[in-house]
Amino acid sequence: MKDETLYAWLTLAQVPRLRARQRRKLLSTWPVEAIHQQSQQALAAIGLSEDQCQAICSPNQALINASLRWAEAPDCHLLCFDHPAYPSLLKEIASAPLILYVQGDPSALAKPQLAMVGSRHATQSGLTTAYQFAKQLADYGLTITSGLALGIDGRAHKGALDGNGQTLAVLGSGLGRIYPARHRDLASQIITQGALVSEFWPDAPPRAEHFPRRNRLISGLSAGVLVVEAAPQSGSLITARYALEQNRGVFAIPGPIDQVQARGCHQLIKQGATLTDSVDDILSEVDSLVQFAVSQQSELFSDAPKLDADQGLPFPTLLANVGTNATCVDVLAERCNQPVHEIMMQLLDLELQGLVAAVPGGYVRTRRG
Repeated sequence: MKDETLYAWLTLAQVPRLRARQRRKLLSTWPVEAIHQQSQQALAAIGLSEDQCQAICSPNQALINASLRWAEAPDCHLLCFDHPAYPSLLKEIASAPLILYVQGDPSALAKPQLAMVGSRHATQSGLTTAYQFAKQLADYGLTITSGLALGIDGRAHKGALDGNGQTLAVLGSGLGRIYPARHRDLASQIITQGALVSEFWPDAPPRAEHFPRRNRLISGLSAGVLVVEAAPQSGSLITARYALEQNRGVFAIPGPIDQVQARGCHQLIKQGATLTDSVDDILSEVDSLVQFAVSQQSELFSDAPKLDADQGLPFPTLLANVGTNATCVDVLAERCNQPVHEIMMQLLDLELQGLVAAVPGGYVRTRRG
């Protein structure tokens, strides 16, 4: 791909709070290579804010140059949104990143994947289960996708590697800043038998707000998500919520009723996740899940006006946009003009307070709400 095209995509990737609707408008108005050549007035005329116009007209050259230098290293790849190796399944989600940084084999991103996530503070039983499931699923030809975290993630990656399969690690930092540092050796193994993936600049540090964003990519790349162990309000449940929003399958392994690491899985099962106690429960569905996810057409951006805010309740603007019919997270993010990961966190809070409920296809208001 020409450097000028890479430059254009890297510029566009810097635009803050760029909504899917704005992205479509930009790309339908000008070729991507011409967007950064437009005046601020022209950009403002199609609905961009002052900050967004400024980011396009005066991008951070140091970040762009650092990314281009990074891509010159062995096994390092920049996949723009229109790159032929950009995974088609990920394109189906409304908040797909404009740039993917990939270290390893980029073709691994296009292969059928199952995400495996779970607690960083897993039990020994959970670690064993994650390893065995990942190894068996890799033996069947599925690529195992996870987040390189301590606990369940790490054991899932290791099981896939030992099963002579491929595994993808999606990071909440740049690929030049492997996190956690304890998994640097594991990351090196994954590069040779899969790939590391990030949407963040190569030197971006791990930040708390990066990980909910990272979770949407773990589910977005995959046909389904298997939750091995998860406490209530954990990041694993955020990944599962994203999976539901993205029309992916959700599988959960039950555990002892007095074990905190099992409560999140039990919550998911009550909400419709497939109770899973063997790989057969996954293999019987995964082919149809892959086909279904790929075939979905995005209908995520309704132009419905916002309702009046619910004063006196938490997150009133968000609540006002959740009705009796299921509304997906990406629509709510558009209506509230907030990032998807922030909406996800607010919805989890509202769900815990009994004001909204997660249902197939999104969220609905409860009677209490």
